[in-house]
Amino acid sequence: MAHIKEGSLIISCQAVKGEPLYGYNIMHLMAKAAKEGGADGIRCNYVSDINSIKQEVDLPTIGIIKAVYPDSDVYITPTCKEVKALLEETDTEVVALDATLRNRPNGEKLEDLVAYIRAHKPQVEIMADISNMEEAKWADSLGFDYIGCTMRSYTESTKGICIPDYGFIAEMVNTLHAKIIAEGGIWEAAQLKKVWEAKPYAVVIGSAVTRPKDITARFRKVTDEAQSQ
Repeated sequence: MAHIKEGSLIISCQAVKGEPLYGYNIMHLMAKAAKEGGADGIRCNYVSDINSIKQEVDLPTIGIIKAVYPDSDVYITPTCKEVKALLEETDTEVVALDATLRNRPNGEKLEDLVAYIRAHKPQVEIMADISNMEEAKWADSLGFDYIGCTMRSYTESTKGICIPDYGFIAEMVNTLHAKIIAEGGIWEAAQLKKVWEAKPYAVVIGSAVTRPKDITARFRKVTDEAQSQ
């Protein structure tokens, strides 16, 4: 039985170094607010935030650890070090990995990380964060439980693509065996409605809910444009 139920609205509650909400240990409150608003799951980053969120809400989590390495552009759960931390120090039901075709830090391989999770904590499901169909098909062949378009528009090969990419989401749904999670660029209810029309298994929304700096900046842009007319 899947940890993430079909039709789930998942809210990403995370802040990284350099963002205004980073370091204040408040992501569990974001998760609490999201649950009260109707969220079915939480995507979250770092061991401490995952654990505080698990203590606050009884919702399934998609856990990641963002870590930057000098020899790679991959930063979402990039190496076995982050995988081990998620498996050994949290009770997250799902672990998400960058599954792009970019080189990983230290020459590590995605298939080895998948095998490690399956061997050491088989009850944990795995989500692939991809940017294009080649990566999606590769992740599907590796047996990922979920595949999300998290990295679309954020890699060199997909830079400039408008997201949400409704056609790409539909293509994944119609092509792959894994459960498809739509993620990225969803800011408005009309966009979300159109995303659901592509029939993904679940949807993740992040910045539009839990990043007040980005939300304010969007309104600032509209305000400046209106005042310059």
